[in-house]
Amino acid sequence: MRASFLWQLGLAGIAISSPVQPAKKGLKTPAFFLAGDSTTASGGGWGNGFLTTLVGGANGTNFGHNGATTESFRAGGDWANVTGAVKRASATHSPYVTIQFGHNDQKPIKNITVAEFKVNMKKFAQEVIAAGGTPILVTSLSRRRYVNGSIDLDLVDQVKATLAVASDLKAAVIDLNAASMKYLNAIGETKARTYDKVLDDSTHLNPNAGLVFGNMVAGLILESSVGHLVKPYVKENASIKAAIAAGKYILPSN
Repeated sequence: MRASFLWQLGLAGIAISSPVQPAKKGLKTPAFFLAGDSTTASGGGWGNGFLTTLVGGANGTNFGHNGATTESFRAGGDWANVTGAVKRASATHSPYVTIQFGHNDQKPIKNITVAEFKVNMKKFAQEVIAAGGTPILVTSLSRRRYVNGSIDLDLVDQVKATLAVASDLKAAVIDLNAASMKYLNAIGETKARTYDKVLDDSTHLNPNAGLVFGNMVAGLILESSVGHLVKPYVKENASIKAAIAAGKYILPSN
């Protein structure tokens, strides 16, 4: 099984291609480019876990950057790398760009207002379209912070802004915040702690947890407005899919 093989490899790479199979007539094979902060990035996010779900010749690259905001991701050159990859891929593939920010933008020290965050997210999405790709806006992965037994709602403004941008642009969007919060509330704090990258890190994911939430992202994309276009190329792990749907705890092993 492909996913099991990748678990054994420890998800060492950030760019993954699946075995090439004939594409449906008139449908280009997808190429996924992941833009975001550390909750997307290799080594602490869901991005590499999502890449394991790609099949049928689809490929993807995780451009997530630890500590990134919607401003630093552009200023530091990461966004130029994403749009450059989209332009190069567009001749032979259908490029899709997931865009997830918020965890760092909300920090007072970053001095980024919610209005500015919204403008930045909208500009990202518009530039993906201009480069020949399809943006998929993603609300922030929930932190695993519990108050009186339930997840603390600490990303509300950024989530609302992301959903508003998608509505304004009529762009594809997945509400990862709502889905991850629902699942984390279902399994409870004790089990959620096993997803921490290191002890008491309620934000970042260890590699096994990255598989759980990467598969969650895959499922949400398949249910989104672009799901019918990428369905032949995205395949969730059956056990993880079932656990998420049932709200039951799972921790895949490498």
